[in-house]
Amino acid sequence: MNPLLDPRPLNALPDFNRLAPEHALPALQTVLAEARAALQERLGNPQPPRWETLVEPLDALSERIAQVWGPVSHLFSVNSTPGWREAYNAGLPLLTEYSLELAQSEPLYRAWKALPEPAEPVRRKIRDDALRDFELSGIALPEAQKARYKTIALRLSELQTRFEEHLLDAIQAYGLLIEDEQRLAGMTPAALAQARQKAEARGESGYRLTLDFPSYDAVISYADDRELRRRLYEAYATRASDQGPQAGRFDNGPLIEEILRLRQEQAALLGFSDYAAYSLATKMADSADQVERFLLDLARRARPRAEAELAELSAFALEQGGPPQLEPWDLAYYAEKFKAARLGLSDEETRPYFPLPQVLEGLFDLLGQLYGLRVVEQPDAPRWHPDVRHYRLLDRQGEVLGGFWLDPYARDDKRGGAWMDECHNRRRHGGRLQWPVAYLVCNFRPPVHPGEPALLTHDEVVTLFHEFGHGLHLVLTEVDEPSVAGIHGVEWDAVELPSQFMENWCYEPATLRALGRHWKSGEPLPDALIDKLRASRVFHSGLATLRQVEFALFDLRLHRDHGHAGGALDWLGLLRAVRAEVSLLSPPAFNRMPCSFSHIFAGGYAAGYYSYKWAEVLSADAFAAFEEAGLSARPLAEVGARFRASVLARGGSAKAAELFRAFRGRDPAIEALLRHSGLERVSP
Repeated sequence: MNPLLDPRPLNALPDFNRLAPEHALPALQTVLAEARAALQERLGNPQPPRWETLVEPLDALSERIAQVWGPVSHLFSVNSTPGWREAYNAGLPLLTEYSLELAQSEPLYRAWKALPEPAEPVRRKIRDDALRDFELSGIALPEAQKARYKTIALRLSELQTRFEEHLLDAIQAYGLLIEDEQRLAGMTPAALAQARQKAEARGESGYRLTLDFPSYDAVISYADDRELRRRLYEAYATRASDQGPQAGRFDNGPLIEEILRLRQEQAALLGFSDYAAYSLATKMADSADQVERFLLDLARRARPRAEAELAELSAFALEQGGPPQLEPWDLAYYAEKFKAARLGLSDEETRPYFPLPQVLEGLFDLLGQLYGLRVVEQPDAPRWHPDVRHYRLLDRQGEVLGGFWLDPYARDDKRGGAWMDECHNRRRHGGRLQWPVAYLVCNFRPPVHPGEPALLTHDEVVTLFHEFGHGLHLVLTEVDEPSVAGIHGVEWDAVELPSQFMENWCYEPATLRALGRHWKSGEPLPDALIDKLRASRVFHSGLATLRQVEFALFDLRLHRDHGHAGGALDWLGLLRAVRAEVSLLSPPAFNRMPCSFSHIFAGGYAAGYYSYKWAEVLSADAFAAFEEAGLSARPLAEVGARFRASVLARGGSAKAAELFRAFRGRDPAIEALLRHSGLERVSP
């Protein structure tokens, strides 16, 4: 009677219509008990282990657990009702404990070590990765320390989940009702309509402003009322903290301190000087010092341009009657006006040309040109919300390669941001193939009126392409070993390569013409707007680069220096020091950015946020191969086939540096990134 336990036929999708929170815990307990029993039986086999008797059964156990827990974890993110939240929080410690049992199992470790040396390079990497991961999970520790490691891991799992919940709760709890429409002057009609709908949904009269990003951006970028912008900025910059309108209510500050302390203790147990060194043990970068040099070099290259950009913006704001000193709640507002004045470009001017259905059609057409793919919607596929759509990817011969769901719009019970997650990984069952299937999740502004399409900003188009790149990395894999298929086994600082690679196409004229068509008239995106969008790529690129360096350097030093602080690290003081070193902007004292920095405190980017810029070097250089070959149809297909075969198809079956060299014929170079960012004239 539990749909999570129903045996699913090969390539059948989770039946979200039948799933309820009360199914989660009993199903997970059942499959974990089955897995423990099966594992004990196999490890008790006196015969020497072989791939077929050890690794393949382990993969099958992992797949069974993933079929139960994957839908629960996904629904917790996209439909975080109290029921699904309770189910997730009840099951996560059980799953974490099981994972730690495997990671610290002496019999399992001995079985892996006893495996005959595989002849195939892919299997050798799987074995090497597995043995490394055993060591990084404390397999060699004395029993007391091994138990402490397990306690820490369980507690960190709980704290990281609570961090994300606090952030979601803070966003959901805040609302500012504005009854006087004059205070909202400058906001777009669509944004006003959304705010009015939010008020009406609560039985209110007026306009309700919230902290989900589409609502916040509508105010901070367009509202003429400076005090209103300041008020929303303060609420946004203090989410889940000890400051602002919800001070102390959902405070993530104590969680940050405990997370940092436990991560440092975890690293020290394993013999690392700090958590950054522990984190980098599985990444491309050799050391925290190497990453720091990379980030500081980027900051040095970007700073002259950023200084000029800020000076221009400040002068423009004064001309517009703005303040002599720009504050954080002024920057987006005047930047939008400056972009309109300097480039003749605004988000609201381009938004009508990017209806979501047309953008998807253009994206799917590009996939056909690059990789010979065809995308077909599956209207009868199960879904968790009426706005969700499911698609299959087919090759030139019509064979199914995999599929994906797209969940595009912001909702109250949905986690913020955008991400890709896995429903199925590629795996062979005997002679039959399991297709990889992805979840692609965004938080775009939904359609304003029934029957009308959602209209995207160009930035949202870029976000869609980014997440689709992650999805292609999963779906286009040709590796049959699930532990290195798709995104598995890929170094974390290379995993953004396919996603950032896709962003480049959002600035190419041919792609923009395919994406952009006015939702009412059908008029194609004018060449003049295409030119402006291309020029916008380097608009304030110096300031944007410094912002990313600030986040990455804070993350790196936070997890490196905590090990040498001799006590609790002053994380706010560290943030101020990083900003003083690399940033041109100094936010107010109440700013609590770390309290909403879920990438490093609730996601997988701890001591790894630099990956975005590191992988951007790879992605820009990869895209340069297409530029060098020419961007017409034949070179697109030829270079696309090489990129697919060298990078996307290989997953984590080899080191990322090897795969990049297989595609480019050399190591990555930074020149393409500097050129794309408008920084190429800065001396090295």
